[in-house]
Amino acid sequence: MRFLRLGSLSGGGALVFFVGYISSLAAGQAPATRVAAEDNVNTRYTVESIEVSGDVKPVSFSSTLRENIQSLVGERFNPDQLQELARQIRKELRLKSVTPRLVRGSTSDQVRVVFEMTRRSIQFDVSVPKFLYHSKQGGSAQVEASTTVAHNSFTFGIVSDGDELTERFAGIVARYENIHAGSDRVHLGFRFESYHEQWNRATLLAIDRPYAFDSGSTVPGIYRTRQNYEPVATFVISKPLSITVGASFEQMGLQNGGTQSANAMLGGIRYHRVGEPSPEGRQDIDATYSLRAASRDFGSDFSYTRHQFVARYAIARGRNTVSDEISAGFISGQAPLFERFVLGTSSLLRGWNRYEIDPLGGNRMVHNSVEYGCRMAEGVGQIFYDAGTLSSRGQSATIRHSLGVGYRQGIFSVALAFPLREGRMDPIVMVGMNY
Repeated sequence: MRFLRLGSLSGGGALVFFVGYISSLAAGQAPATRVAAEDNVNTRYTVESIEVSGDVKPVSFSSTLRENIQSLVGERFNPDQLQELARQIRKELRLKSVTPRLVRGSTSDQVRVVFEMTRRSIQFDVSVPKFLYHSKQGGSAQVEASTTVAHNSFTFGIVSDGDELTERFAGIVARYENIHAGSDRVHLGFRFESYHEQWNRATLLAIDRPYAFDSGSTVPGIYRTRQNYEPVATFVISKPLSITVGASFEQMGLQNGGTQSANAMLGGIRYHRVGEPSPEGRQDIDATYSLRAASRDFGSDFSYTRHQFVARYAIARGRNTVSDEISAGFISGQAPLFERFVLGTSSLLRGWNRYEIDPLGGNRMVHNSVEYGCRMAEGVGQIFYDAGTLSSRGQSATIRHSLGVGYRQGIFSVALAFPLREGRMDPIVMVGMNY
């Protein structure tokens, strides 16, 4: 077993950091009993910051993993917690190894933790990106198998989702991504999707009503199948800023026979900055603008543009986290149903049933969500407030509100949300993993 001596870190003398001890924990090995007494001495020190090194970037971390990392900053050094964090990082990112290393902090009673990460040359993993039960809309699930060879990743998944769009879609999805196309600033990708659609009765009844969509526009048909071929390229302009361009070739098999296409050019800009820990707390910013533009000159049966903007700001200090997320969208022209905006899902205007708001969705949407989280016991308690409006041209915009509470432990979450309205209280329960 090797030890790393960093000299005098307190007024009394030298402190021995057990790098070998922590590394053996991260690898699942049992530490030697004789280090226990010295380890108890190390717990007197405070974790100043947690950093990563190697070929893995912090932007690859999920929001849950970033919160788990942040929760240890400012706390007493605890090798068991670092063992669990190393396990979470290795599992989520499917890494070959995650090795914690301790470095002297800026003051005599603080230490910095650096996780040295190494990717596998060939990776294979099975994950569950989404598993959700919604008391009004039923269950949704997605299972994926992925493998990585050098800079190339291949993913195949099976999905049944009744939460995201106006319809429930079920089928397969396959993705390819090259994260180093000549440079680590260029990523190339291709996505294929093939779905069968299932429609809620409320949508089938609403589509025939007068002016179901914009006045004077053509009502799109109900489709029973949908396929999408989507090549994209992402250019990393700077560390927090990236630009994406591509195309989507969408084909729909109509309920009454025949086909329709919704071929579109794609574009997007993303700014994502993960703040460094400080006495004032860590601040994260994530903002994305996306554009889809379909034209008959591009072989599309639809002509429309779809704009969407999402921005999230979060500040974490100690055990507490506050976040604010704003979403806004606008569609001009006539778009197919899968492009229309929806509120009343597991993430947007929680507590409302989307078929009660508008079973056809809308082409104008504004939504805001404010959330407070407090780390407690083994998880995070949450309180959230949502407000949003969904409409189409010629319709008046109605602002709706909801309030809810939740609890998250690792990948498991449960939430209870209430729509704020007069007349009755009809709460919605959401239970899921990895969503």
